[in-house]
Amino acid sequence: MGLTPLLDAPSVFILDVDGVMTDGKFYYSVDGKVMKVFGADDSDALSLLTEFIEIQFVTGDKRGFDISKARIQDDMKYPLSLVSTTKRAQWIAERWDSSKVIYMGDGIFDHYVFSQVAYSIAPANADSNCLKKADFITQRTGAERAVAEACLHILAKFFTAYEPNLPPKNSAGEMSGG
Repeated sequence: MGLTPLLDAPSVFILDVDGVMTDGKFYYSVDGKVMKVFGADDSDALSLLTEFIEIQFVTGDKRGFDISKARIQDDMKYPLSLVSTTKRAQWIAERWDSSKVIYMGDGIFDHYVFSQVAYSIAPANADSNCLKKADFITQRTGAERAVAEACLHILAKFFTAYEPNLPPKNSAGEMSGG
C-alpha cells in the first residue's frame, strides 16, 4: 500500500539544522568550531517523506556551515541554505507559499517563523517561546530522533501513516544507513 497525499497537504518541510538535527551545541578547540553532533534515524525518516514533500534545510551558523553542509548536503543530499535567524520568515515567503510550509525549529527567533507558516514543529528542548507557539512538540530532543518523530507525525497527519512492516527506502531504493 502506497502513501497518498491528502487534499491541501503541505508542499515543503523546512528544518533548522542546529538544535533540531543536532544537539544545538557547538564544539570548539583551539582551531575553532570542529564538529556538531547529528542523531540517528533522522535521515532515514526524512527519506519516507521525499516522494510527497520537498525537504529544505536552513542554518544561521556561518562558522559551522561547512560542518552542516558535509552532513546535510553532501551526505544526505538535501539542499541547505545559510539564512539569518531573523530573516527566515521573509526568506520562506519569497520562495514558497507560506500556507503550504511546515517549519521545524528550536531557537529564540523561530517562534516568529511559526506564526508565518501553515504548521510548526518544535523538539522537546526548544526555546520556551517555540514550545508555546508550536503546532506539534516532539517528545524527543534535537539529535535524539526528534526529526524522525516529526516525520512520522507529518506522514500520519498529512499523508498516510508509516507502515512499520515495510522498510523505509531512499530514492535509490535502499536504506540510507544514517
